[in-house]
Amino acid sequence: MDLGISGKGALVLASSRGLGLGVAAALVAEGVRVVITGRNEACLQAATASLNASGPGSADYVVCDFAGEDAVEALVAGASARLNAIDILVNNTGGPPPGSVLAVTGETWDAQFSAMVRNVFLLTARIVPEMQARGWGRVLTLGSSGVIQPIPNLGVSNALRSALVGWSKTLADEVAASGVTVNMLVPGRIHTERVDELDAAAAKRTGKAVEDVAAASRASIPIQRYGRIEEFAAVAAFLVSAPASYVTGGMLRCDGGAIKSV
Repeated sequence: MDLGISGKGALVLASSRGLGLGVAAALVAEGVRVVITGRNEACLQAATASLNASGPGSADYVVCDFAGEDAVEALVAGASARLNAIDILVNNTGGPPPGSVLAVTGETWDAQFSAMVRNVFLLTARIVPEMQARGWGRVLTLGSSGVIQPIPNLGVSNALRSALVGWSKTLADEVAASGVTVNMLVPGRIHTERVDELDAAAAKRTGKAVEDVAAASRASIPIQRYGRIEEFAAVAAFLVSAPASYVTGGMLRCDGGAIKSV
């Protein structure tokens, strides 16, 4: 299938590794010009070199701490300087520390809200009007299965990512008539460094071996394995494509059937 996005410009947040980098790679494979972001310039340089070697699209990067006060303007300025237009915005943020929701301090709530929610809202609000003016745009926000089925010991993520759900649906309705689609993509256990970190944290908390924790986690998934980044990224690429022009206001799961609700 021709996704019809060759030559488009995309800004993909938190994309020096993991799901963000996977989505960036899928877009570059479709001929998209991608700007990736992150805090570590060495990681961004390596990721950009790998993306440019894969083609047929291209990649550049902007170093940015998304939790910072000036992050939104820095990203808009940096991406705009590297792209003719931001046609595709993929919102993605790092995961907060695991732990009980009762143990979270006010300072942590404030800091994580800024990085995971507030700046996503503000960045999108800066970019979408130009999409509307051009009559074409895609906003895709990567979430977590915890917004549907709360994940034990991930209280901050469950709470704050849930705020993105109502926001995304509201925005989708507001901009649909202008040719801009807005969707969420919810990963289950996709095998990234973050999943390895969570398995290690669970092992430490329960006193079990990491291998046993991971095996039990895989066994709880109907497909009986963790997902591959490429599988998740392929779904993301479709949601921001031209053929997906009638898909908006939705939240799609890519979880191997792990979420128990319908």
